[in-house]
Amino acid sequence: MKPASVNPRIFLENRQRFARRMKKNSIAIFNSNDELPVNGDALYPFRQNTDLYWLTGILQEDSMLVLFPDNPDKKYREVLVLVRPNELKEKWDGKRLRKEEATALSGIQTIVWLDSLEGLLQPWIHLAETIYLNTNENDRKANLVPVRDYRYAEEMRRRYPLHAYERSARIMKDLRAIKSKWEVEVLQQAIDITEKTFRRLLGFIRPGVWEHEIEAEIYHEFMRNRSAGPAYGSIIASGDRARILHYVSNNQQCLDGEMVLMDFGAEYGCYCADLTRTVPVNGKFSKRQKEVYNACLAIHNHAKGLLEPGISIVDYTEKVGDEATRQFLKIGLLKKEDVKNEDPENRAYRKYLYHGISHHLGIDVHDLGTRTEPIQPGMVFTVEPGIYIEEEKMGVRIENNLWITKNGHVDLMKRIPIKADEIEALMARSTAKA
Repeated sequence: MKPASVNPRIFLENRQRFARRMKKNSIAIFNSNDELPVNGDALYPFRQNTDLYWLTGILQEDSMLVLFPDNPDKKYREVLVLVRPNELKEKWDGKRLRKEEATALSGIQTIVWLDSLEGLLQPWIHLAETIYLNTNENDRKANLVPVRDYRYAEEMRRRYPLHAYERSARIMKDLRAIKSKWEVEVLQQAIDITEKTFRRLLGFIRPGVWEHEIEAEIYHEFMRNRSAGPAYGSIIASGDRARILHYVSNNQQCLDGEMVLMDFGAEYGCYCADLTRTVPVNGKFSKRQKEVYNACLAIHNHAKGLLEPGISIVDYTEKVGDEATRQFLKIGLLKKEDVKNEDPENRAYRKYLYHGISHHLGIDVHDLGTRTEPIQPGMVFTVEPGIYIEEEKMGVRIENNLWITKNGHVDLMKRIPIKADEIEALMARSTAKA
């Protein structure tokens, strides 16, 4: 499912921002992702290279973008390259973009077909002194597959060995971290769909439902609201499974007296929401469950208060750890001796909160951005502390998405129920209606 519309001004602005960072008389080339085979003649669903999408708004395979701000021929200063439509192939695989459609999506006036690019590109390369090529430099990347960007870079360096080369990724990491108001508008739509979905779940969850049934409700609500689907694999973890951070089996029954941790988010216009809530399966927190939940919420609210321009994620995480220590002492998870004797490199609270508190959010769920330099206005972060208690077979996590502003932040999920009493009241109301 495609969204109703995404403002092409997003991509126009993004290209202008990138071009301003390029060296004089340089050319930048961006490629779409590969189509990846499954088995036989089947392919995985195509996922666009997010850098290319961020610059163009184009989701079609076999696409390219060429930026050459100093090209003597103004018509070719930004060029979108598409596969030529083939009527026979379209009968099998569906319609491909025409030039006027691609211009409407991207704002790019000059569209050339992929099979005619070679004769144009070589003269442009000869005019340029520097070539910008793209690679995936997300710090979390762990994939060693030689994807198209790397193959293309190798080929370009073989063909044009005397040019200077620059990494587009260094610029993209800075630019993509700072969201324009147009991007945040699309992100808010993804969050609004996620809110509708969470409210639906509060009326659905009850003892005896299965984790996969909850996941099915998520898919249903996403699709009926024109979402492309989940922004990532939904985590539906009831009982002790909530301590597994990336639990995606979602194949167990939710039992009376347990809580269920749900980490999910809609994708809309290729922007990702990322929500986590933990709710009681029977609609009522036990005394201990509420105590732990409220401690997690206190850490969450403290963390939100720290997220403002000027602080680094490293310093921010340390300060959140101080609050986690206070809360864990309060609910009996830590003793004063534990804190007094803790290893500064592995603080005592880490036994019960063993992951990071925040990450950049945008087109990628773990979006590009620095973790060491000061936070800047325009960045979007998750805030997601958790408490995981092996002895009590319990896990709680609470997550919202924040947009950093000049004066602090805006909680983009402020309308989504978060307090324990509010969650209980909404679940009770749904049960009464049933």
